[in-house]
Amino acid sequence: MILARVVGTVVATRKDPRLEGKKLLILKPVSPDGKDENGYVVSVDTVGSGIGERVIAVAGSSARFAEGCKDTPADNAIIGIVDEVHLD
Repeated sequence: MILARVVGTVVATRKDPRLEGKKLLILKPVSPDGKDENGYVVSVDTVGSGIGERVIAVAGSSARFAEGCKDTPADNAIIGIVDEVHLD
C-alpha cells in the first residue's frame, strides 16, 4: 500500500471495455508526513476520491481484489480516503 495525493485525472475515450465507467486518477506518492515523493501513478478510483485528497492505493494483484476491479486490467487501485496520519 502507498499513501498518495490525487493530483489529476486521465480521460481515455478508447480503452479496454473492462475499464468502461471507471474513473482514472493520477496520484503523487507522499511520505507519511505529507511530503511529495518521486513519480506518478495512474489508479482506478474505487471510493469516490477527488483532486487534492490523500488516499491509500494498492498495486499489483491486490488492485484486482479491490471493490469493482475483479477481472479489470488494472495495476493500481485507490481503496481508501485518508482522514489523518499519526506517527509515533
